Amino acid sequence: MPTANIRTTFKGRLQNGRLAAALAVGLLVLAACTPAGVVVGGAASAGVAASEERGIKGAANDTLIRVAINEAWVKEDFDTFNRLELQIYEGRVLVSGRVPDQALADKAIQSAWSPKGVREVINEIEISEGGGIKDFANDTLINARLDADLLFDGDVDSINYSTRAIGGTVYLLGVAQDRAELDRVFRIARDIPNVKRVISHVIMIDDPRRIASPGGASDSSKPAASR
Repeated sequence: MPTANIRTTFKGRLQNGRLAAALAVGLLVLAACTPAGVVVGGAASAGVAASEERGIKGAANDTLIRVAINEAWVKEDFDTFNRLELQIYEGRVLVSGRVPDQALADKAIQSAWSPKGVREVINEIEISEGGGIKDFANDTLINARLDADLLFDGDVDSINYSTRAIGGTVYLLGVAQDRAELDRVFRIARDIPNVKRVISHVIMIDDPRRIASPGGASDSSKPAASR
């Protein structure tokens, strides 16, 4: 792809991210500053919180973190931005993907710690040149199938999970209602064709890390669970 087109694509992605962050934060401001906003924003917050454990404030904070990390990555190395994936839930940041050397991985993780509100950075970066078009196609199909299967499963609150497939490995992040729900998510992911393994960094709804102060958790490069 020509360099000009690549930069245009990134610019659009970054602007979309900023817009999402601005809209999310704007809802919070509206709710706090006007009588009508208190009613509308409060109802919206209650509705989101009822369906998503992190609520509207948590979702807004995670969006701001995502935009800040993406900007930091681009300033360091544009190619790194294209090689890596971000999953963020309640300030817990999971970085996955493939980069050609350890120095790039270290920079990416360091940048991921920089935004305000980051509680934990989970390092799942692989040091390799990356897969080819076949891996990309397989991962795209896995992601689409997994999103659909979780969405339409009546026993899983899919909105509380972030999923990503890279090289046939599925990474899970988010909050589970209980062990039975998380086990069901594992089974759904494992049953999808071309999935090689499933690695979970999902925590339970009552996990103390959900109320830890920002910066209180340490960097981890080992999976919390793999099946």
